[in-house]
Amino acid sequence: MHVLFIAPDFPSYQQHFVRALKSAGAKVSGIGDRPAEHMPEEVKRQLDAYYQISNVTDTQALLECVRYVQSQEWVDRLEATIESHMLAAAEVREACTIPGMSFEQTWICRDKTTMKQFMQERGIPCAAFTAADSVEQVQTFVEKVGYPIIVKPRDGAGASATWRCNGPQDLMPAIEDTGIDKGNSAALEEFIEGHEGFYDTLVAGGKIQHDFVSHYYPNVLEAMRTRWISPYIIVTNRSDLPDYQPLKELGQKVIQDIGLQNVPTHMEWFAGEKGLKFSEIGARPPGVGQWDLYCAANDIDLYKEWADTVLYGQCHGVLSRRYSAAILSLRPNQDGKIHGYTGVEQVMQQYGEWIINCHFPETGTPTQPINAGYMANAWIQIKYPDYDELRTILMDIANKITVYAG
Repeated sequence: MHVLFIAPDFPSYQQHFVRALKSAGAKVSGIGDRPAEHMPEEVKRQLDAYYQISNVTDTQALLECVRYVQSQEWVDRLEATIESHMLAAAEVREACTIPGMSFEQTWICRDKTTMKQFMQERGIPCAAFTAADSVEQVQTFVEKVGYPIIVKPRDGAGASATWRCNGPQDLMPAIEDTGIDKGNSAALEEFIEGHEGFYDTLVAGGKIQHDFVSHYYPNVLEAMRTRWISPYIIVTNRSDLPDYQPLKELGQKVIQDIGLQNVPTHMEWFAGEKGLKFSEIGARPPGVGQWDLYCAANDIDLYKEWADTVLYGQCHGVLSRRYSAAILSLRPNQDGKIHGYTGVEQVMQQYGEWIINCHFPETGTPTQPINAGYMANAWIQIKYPDYDELRTILMDIANKITVYAG
């Protein structure tokens, strides 16, 4: 099989998908907007061909490239695993009659308002929502549901450009940031108080073959706004407990209703006084290297499982559920440049056998804003057999390590 894979080398974990496709027997051609000479040598060796275009989110440029490749040889699949690339890939697939997710399915998984409307019509519990492209519409929604509300781009990923508005003083900055005052359409949601997590799956032949339940500590918006917190995401190895059954049933219904066949999914959820609520779904892997945690926690190559799913519509690996695993984000004490660290050696001596991977930017490296995400600055990935003990370990590491900047 010949697969065209979009953005084969960046971010770095994209390289795992290329490797997996090759190991599953595919011919892999990359399409990207970065020069080939900037690619790691390992990626170049894995690719059978590479085509550079101006922008992989430019549908016309992508279409012209794919049609050119089709004029030279047969193409079986066009695959994208990054949120911002999904719509262009789906549109080109349909135009070039390449199997895969349809544009309609992709739109449901990409546009927040369409997504919520689709779910609500099918009985999926969601927070109150609407789309707004004027200040007046925002004010009408606030009058209906009250504060706090969430304002975010309709095509956003994660907490990017997402605002929690606790009162009128927060509203105008959110409106201006999302461009509602200029006629841009943004998604508005009732704020749901409760615990936040996500349910990830690999769907093969329309059925969930692998699934993972992860928890945010604290919830994303708080984590991305509060410097002193060392937030973490942890995947549990206890997802077979009865407490998770309602979440699994919710995820299965969402996937079935959209009609997803051979794709990974990433579904955000809240649980609180108002019960379990659907937040959003992406037909893609999660970000921040989360699949690396799933691989380490379950003694499996999930990337290879994905490749088998894409190529053959089935996968055969078994999850061990031996470990819980987490990524812990370690924030600099202020913006500027990294000056140094304390506590790292102690942590490595104490927990080194459980550490999967870590990143500590060199002294002198400019810091990144805390809202840039869990891997923006220093971070540690770690596994442990017991979920509760791992949470204790994460807090201990956060207390021991200090990242100095200025």
